[in-house]
Amino acid sequence: MAKILHRGVAKPEREAGIDGHGRSPSWDDLRVFLCCAEEGSLRRASARLGLSASTMVRRIDRLERALRMRLFDRAPDGVVLTAEGRSVLGGAKRMEIGSFDVLRAQLDATLDRTTVTISITEGLGSYWMMPQLVEFQRQHPTLIVAMRCAMESADVLRLEADIAIQFIKPTNPDLMVVRLGRMYAYPFASRGYLERYGTPHSADEMRQHRLIDQVAPQLDPSAWARHLGMDSVDDIVGLSTNASTAILFAVENGAGIGALPTYVAIVNRRIVPVDIDVIHPIDIWLTFRRDLRENKRRAYLIDWIRSIFEPRAHPYFGDVFIHPTELRRMIPEGAWQDE
Repeated sequence: MAKILHRGVAKPEREAGIDGHGRSPSWDDLRVFLCCAEEGSLRRASARLGLSASTMVRRIDRLERALRMRLFDRAPDGVVLTAEGRSVLGGAKRMEIGSFDVLRAQLDATLDRTTVTISITEGLGSYWMMPQLVEFQRQHPTLIVAMRCAMESADVLRLEADIAIQFIKPTNPDLMVVRLGRMYAYPFASRGYLERYGTPHSADEMRQHRLIDQVAPQLDPSAWARHLGMDSVDDIVGLSTNASTAILFAVENGAGIGALPTYVAIVNRRIVPVDIDVIHPIDIWLTFRRDLRENKRRAYLIDWIRSIFEPRAHPYFGDVFIHPTELRRMIPEGAWQDE
């Protein structure tokens, strides 16, 4: 990359097949440029695109010759756009959006139009959506739903999913974004753990207990330390995992105290809420491409998703916190599946 980043404006080269007037840049080369600009690192861009470093350098080199301008400067920790590179960036992004529009049209012409891919955070997908999606699918067998449960956000514009449900609000103006509701993370433990080690009643007492911590994208890594008034919770973490399902399993089996959504108190009545004045609200966002509603079946699925997070029917997703014990009184065991 040093060769590219330290020379002046590239001159036409006969062996590259470029005449004195230059030539139109390749979209493949612009895609490499766009990825390098977004990642700020040749190494990270190479890993993301699945191309070798030498291929990346060759593509950027060819693009600079075609455009007759230098696009990147080397930085201590990667690469940065030159002024000329910044002038190209907006057009490259618009070309990328256009290329995905073409690909979507191709997919719609060749694939089953009733297939919808949903990306959802792991806990919401496993605990909340999947049990209800089973009944929805029985009623709509021709609508095929492919659900991806992961804490990493999916990019719906890049066709990683048709619909995404996530904790971070998307900012791209080309997306439809809807706030579904608010989830409340609350401490829980098993009865066996509390009988063995006692029940904490405050943040101070919680510091003497074993914490089950979830570390994953979209989650605030400093939340527990902030709620407990600690610089770090490293000294009290007994188990750490990236998966919400693993948190529930560990809590249920007495490994310690962990934060779970309040609606889990309805799904799993074997665990006990721990009242230490810790309530962590998390907004839930629905995002999808604007063209998705053009297909009636896909539009119906969007409306169904909104309905299963509707606070009037599902108060644990409302703006007012309801204690897990109160939720259990409000919703009899098994009733949530029929709502």
